[in-house]
Amino acid sequence: MKKMLVLTAALSVFTAAGAWAADPARLPTAIKDKGFIAAGIMPNYPPMDFKDPGTNQLTGVDYDLGMEIAKRLGIEVKWQETAFEQMVSGLVTQRLDIVLSGMTDTPERQKTVDFVDYFKTGPQFYILDTSKDVKVATDLCGKKVGTSRRTNFPVEIAKWSAANCEAKGKPAIVVVGTEGSADARAQLRQARLDGAVQGSETLPYIQTQEPGAYRVIGEPLTFQLAGLGVAKGNPGLSAAIVATLDAMIADGSYGKILKKWNLEQGAVAKAQLNQGR
Repeated sequence: MKKMLVLTAALSVFTAAGAWAADPARLPTAIKDKGFIAAGIMPNYPPMDFKDPGTNQLTGVDYDLGMEIAKRLGIEVKWQETAFEQMVSGLVTQRLDIVLSGMTDTPERQKTVDFVDYFKTGPQFYILDTSKDVKVATDLCGKKVGTSRRTNFPVEIAKWSAANCEAKGKPAIVVVGTEGSADARAQLRQARLDGAVQGSETLPYIQTQEPGAYRVIGEPLTFQLAGLGVAKGNPGLSAAIVATLDAMIADGSYGKILKKWNLEQGAVAKAQLNQGR
């Protein structure tokens, strides 16, 4: 009898096709009663979050992960395009249940948000491929380097500059905050910047979209974790997402999503909470 109960429980987790069945029992009652998860996203950061130019539909790594997590939890996702600056406040005020938009898990953000860490990335220098005077990263010492002011990349550039430029008697990098990665690229093309920085996960995509335009310099300045944000007051939802993502890692579906976007190098071995440092 005990063996039969164990078998029945196991079969309830898998469908006949071998895929993980929806498990709404994991969800907090408030989410189940509402009938959907409100997810904040800002589709301006391909390949993590963007709109397909042909259909104008949301797509990208975060979209694919969010849809698969929701399917396994047996709940609908309602995506809400949200300005990056309003995402944390959206969680705090409960306008959003989650944020899935390539947000970096940092100790400062952990004060108000729990992060289910799902991807490894890092800020990386790149230049115009036609640049002749920048061959290695330290050639950017004393030059203007732009990056989105909405990220923590300006801080990371300054740290790298202190260790690799100023500490070795070279002038500091001049960090220029931009309105986003697209603005940084525009200023780079206009020769208003000598270099730029954006997440290492985005650069291969940008290079395929603009062949021969940009050249990546060196290794990522540091490694960071992207986290799916959940309000501190909603630990049940965080736990449900951790368990679901771990199941996706175990059965290979997580890896397939990353492979689809050529980002296998950013895979994590296990879903964890608040590991950003």
